[in-house]
Amino acid sequence: MTVTDVHQHVWTEPFVAALSRRARPPRVRARGGRLLLELLGEPEVEIALDDVPARAERVRADGLDRAIVAPSSPLGIEALPRDEAWPLVEAYHVGALALGDPFDVWGAVALDGAGPDDVDEPLDRGAIGIALPAGALATPDALRRVQPVLERLEARGAPLLVHPGPAPWAQRGPGGELPEWWPASATYVAEQAAAWLAFAARGRAAHPQLRVVFAGLAGLAPLHVERLRARGGPADAVTDPRTFFDTSSYGRVAIGAMSAVVGPAQLVYGSDRPYAGAEGAAGLGARLEAFAVDNPAGLLGRTLVLA
Repeated sequence: MTVTDVHQHVWTEPFVAALSRRARPPRVRARGGRLLLELLGEPEVEIALDDVPARAERVRADGLDRAIVAPSSPLGIEALPRDEAWPLVEAYHVGALALGDPFDVWGAVALDGAGPDDVDEPLDRGAIGIALPAGALATPDALRRVQPVLERLEARGAPLLVHPGPAPWAQRGPGGELPEWWPASATYVAEQAAAWLAFAARGRAAHPQLRVVFAGLAGLAPLHVERLRARGGPADAVTDPRTFFDTSSYGRVAIGAMSAVVGPAQLVYGSDRPYAGAEGAAGLGARLEAFAVDNPAGLLGRTLVLA
């Protein structure tokens, strides 16, 4: 029995160093002994390099055997022009793929001009799947733009993680005076909901075998199934057996409601650690085996190696 958290983040030295070399957001600046992350469209936040052995111990203390590290797509690195995005994507891979046990890795791609080779490269280096920012899937037109990436994932039997974040064709504007909690509670939720709706409407028919997991319960979009049905939308998508939803940022009430709508077999444990006030997998109680063992096994499957 392998207990899995499908959604964590780790700040590694190679990635932070690459962000520190940038002259404009997204970038990291050292100020007064602190590391400050500057993003377009979000308030400035303080970050810290992760102590990898301590994080590994935290994984085990949380009752986990495996934690899958994802790129922090709200940074927008995937949405940068390719000559800017690629060094950051590579730095993310160098740091994340060196973490070792008990970590696995969601790969990243530079969306500008992304094709099959951008998928193969991280998968061949050991990534279990690819994470894409929700903005890259949030409309039918956006789905067409990333079709080469989705087709390659499907061909290789590798899963997709949809995580909040912008796309080159739908960049976020300046953040202004937003409160610190605003992006996670408004922007991210809307992005996830739009991505789930677009995938339900167009993506699933085009990629019938692709296994996909939406972070943060897809912004709770499936709970609007009655409204979706009343307006002629793809309400049957709530029972799609190849679409999963991670529990990050939500608790008993939302998880129970989602389970009632999409079915308990479609929910997987994601903590979003070190964010969102994550609790250990033991907090799942009687749902532990389903959400952190059986369902992740169905999501992750087996990635093929193509000759």
